[in-house]
Amino acid sequence: MKNDIKINVQVAYIDNQSSVLSKKYVFAYTITIINQGKVGAQLRTRYWQIKDETGKTEEVAGEGVIGQKPHIAPGESFEYSSGAIINTTTGSMKGSYGMISDDGERFDVEISEFVLSEPHTLH
Repeated sequence: MKNDIKINVQVAYIDNQSSVLSKKYVFAYTITIINQGKVGAQLRTRYWQIKDETGKTEEVAGEGVIGQKPHIAPGESFEYSSGAIINTTTGSMKGSYGMISDDGERFDVEISEFVLSEPHTLH
């Protein structure tokens, strides 16, 4: 497959920045973007849908990730960390990256929904 980008996500709850009284739950996530395809590609845009357990949804869109537009060659990966704040103990995120391959083809990479959860909240 020419454009084959895999996304791995790891999530951590940040207890010392969260506040039950303020209904502020802070999560860090680390994303690894792996190019398993045959052509290099550059990440140009990001789109996130962040949802808390009440169904309140926030959409975030913009250029690049953490101020960068990384180019990922075949067989290589790019890793970054960022964060999200929600008003409930659990929530979820999903989204997509807008990419452009070295041969000029634009394509989107879907980021499957993943859970944001304070430890011991889900069974």
